[in-house]
Amino acid sequence: MFEIVDISYYLECMQNVPVIDVRSPGEFEKGHIPGATNVPLFTNEERAAVGTIYKQKSQEEAIALGYTFVTPKLDHFINKAKELNSKNGIVIHCWRGGMRSKAFAEHLGRNGIEQVFLIEKGYKAFRTKVLSTFEEEYTLNILGGFTGSGKTEILLELKNQGLQVIDLEGLAKHKGSAFGGIGFTEQPSVEQFENNLFWKWKEFDTSKPIWIEDESRSIGNVLIPQGLYENLREQPVIFLDIPRSERAKFLVAGYGECDNTELAAAINRISKRLGGLNAQLALEYLENNDYLSVAELTLSYYDKFYARGLGKRNPKLVRKIQLEKVDHESNANQIRKYIERSTGNN
Repeated sequence: MFEIVDISYYLECMQNVPVIDVRSPGEFEKGHIPGATNVPLFTNEERAAVGTIYKQKSQEEAIALGYTFVTPKLDHFINKAKELNSKNGIVIHCWRGGMRSKAFAEHLGRNGIEQVFLIEKGYKAFRTKVLSTFEEEYTLNILGGFTGSGKTEILLELKNQGLQVIDLEGLAKHKGSAFGGIGFTEQPSVEQFENNLFWKWKEFDTSKPIWIEDESRSIGNVLIPQGLYENLREQPVIFLDIPRSERAKFLVAGYGECDNTELAAAINRISKRLGGLNAQLALEYLENNDYLSVAELTLSYYDKFYARGLGKRNPKLVRKIQLEKVDHESNANQIRKYIERSTGNN
């Protein structure tokens, strides 16, 4: 009726096969395999009810209640699976490859869908793979620098040049500062951030360096996996030393078209750290649309904050590069030349 495949085989050989996640919407929202479609056996409320019966009464009564919830949806399951089905079949999973996914797979097999695959140990096996991946050691080219140095733009330029690049802030949908959520949609959950990061990471040739930005452990509300963060802290960082005036201009270009209300809210979030007088002054600059003065004032705080973090690194692992402007194409090329001279590869 269905074939069981382990997570390694799925990741290596079944990337183009559609995936149905039969867990509840709440489970799916917390974290899922990227690209999977949620076709839940139970709603969040139904799942809670089945769990309560299982704990308070018996497995048999819980199963019976589950069938009353599922039976009216059987035609929907088939129709949805047929919409998603491909010439290579369809993959099903639940939390740990238990009753939900097996019942769903058997139902598809009985109703004309010929190639049905079940992920052994389900989403739990995928999560184990995700977390274990970031416990390994990798060669990283870490790009650091004060706020406004254009690090993300440089990384994207390096990616365009064919190098292996991870954009942590893009995946996190946040730039890490109090202003970092402006212009982004809602952040993923911590778990989904890890999943999305892994999904990019697994495509890399890990015998070669991976370019990545220097970050604190938290990026907005998400966290870099502990193993990867430790790797980030232990390897050399390429620190971009660019004049504050140039970085302020870059920030104005990026944030100058934003709503002043959002910018004011961000200033208020760091008002204690800026100091009451500086925060009030920044708000006055903003009210007068003097974005350059706002940028220069807030950079005085962020530069000190980043310098403290940099000071916790081994000084021998900090490699400073003096750059005149925030020009991602020129700076990317200068950084590549520096790496080639220092290590013989990029």
